Amino acid sequence: MKTVDEAAREILESFAPLGEERVALLSALGRFTSGEIRARFDSPPFDNSAMDGYAVRAHQLLGASQATPVRMAVRGESRAGGELPEPLAAAAAMRIFTGAPMPAEADAVVLQEDTARAGDEVAIHEAARAGANVRTRGSDLRVGELALPAHAPIGAGEIALLASQEFASVTVHRRPRVAILSTGDELRDIGEPARAGSIVNSNGYALAAQVLEAGGEPWLLPPVPDRLDEARRALRQALSADVVVLSGGVSVGEYDVVRDALAAEGLTLDFWKVRMKPGKPLAFARSGKVPVLGLPGNPVSAFVTFELFARPGIRKMLGSASPARPRVRVRLVERLERKPGRMEFARARLLRRGESLEAELLRRQGSGAVTALAGVDALLVLPAEAETLAAGCELEAILLSSLPADSG
Repeated sequence: MKTVDEAAREILESFAPLGEERVALLSALGRFTSGEIRARFDSPPFDNSAMDGYAVRAHQLLGASQATPVRMAVRGESRAGGELPEPLAAAAAMRIFTGAPMPAEADAVVLQEDTARAGDEVAIHEAARAGANVRTRGSDLRVGELALPAHAPIGAGEIALLASQEFASVTVHRRPRVAILSTGDELRDIGEPARAGSIVNSNGYALAAQVLEAGGEPWLLPPVPDRLDEARRALRQALSADVVVLSGGVSVGEYDVVRDALAAEGLTLDFWKVRMKPGKPLAFARSGKVPVLGLPGNPVSAFVTFELFARPGIRKMLGSASPARPRVRVRLVERLERKPGRMEFARARLLRRGESLEAELLRRQGSGAVTALAGVDALLVLPAEAETLAAGCELEAILLSSLPADSG
């Protein structure tokens, strides 16, 4: 039986970034660059003012102060989007606004609040150094310089950078299409008439949501009954996707048909058990370049194993260089007694008190409780050998949400 780390490493190695596609700029949000992106233009494209004030020659303001202001004639104006200004007249200042082009011969901008205007004259109360409050051409980015590296995540800031360089479209890795197939005679879809002993296929919808959160495209197939012929037919259909995620039917019961269906379709299981809780029965196989993960049928087990094994693979297919969820150190709020033997992933809420990040376990930790999936901030990693965990002990947590604010 493999450890969690062994299984995660082996599974991730079977995933690879998908082929490239060109998408509209806003459609690139949440994706990853497939290659380097270099600047097309200098940024900023011209010397401009960083503040409202007066463009000056810095050397003409030596000794300027509140007590001994330097008085200058005001000649001309430069505003953002206006006509290019004339060169700065000798021994004069020019009115200038934020983002406006600097006039030739000027090398500094004096802040408006450090001046006093009277008609066509301005009294300057602060000396200036050359370059003060000036954004020079190319100071942010030079043409040909690296704007974004390969595998860079594209967020709102990256969209702003790409837009400033007039990229209307971006080359990214294609989103993986993930087939989701739940098995079990008891399953029915939302809206189907209820029958004795039936339950709604909540796993399918939960896994589809997790695929969307990971950046993939979910393909939610109808639930499959516990019959080998039906499972084989559905599996053949699912294998046209980039990834196949199965839910249920991977254990050792008489009606668990997934392993037989995989074998019948020519797939060899790399492994099917992992030393963890929840989620011990985990199947992994490959059909050519298509990874196939068989997750347990219990809702919490399916949720946890997807986060640990499927999500990183999907992120890798998207081009992420760091596909795993971030991990943080937290302190356990209450003492915990547990049965040792398997690494456990407990669902927890996180609290921040000053510099301390604390983890509070959800009361329901059973693998079949759907309510145990709501309000989860993190998966708390409980060491396999630990039997007693004292309140205040430090543990590792896998973040599923943003870090909380200080709760006081």
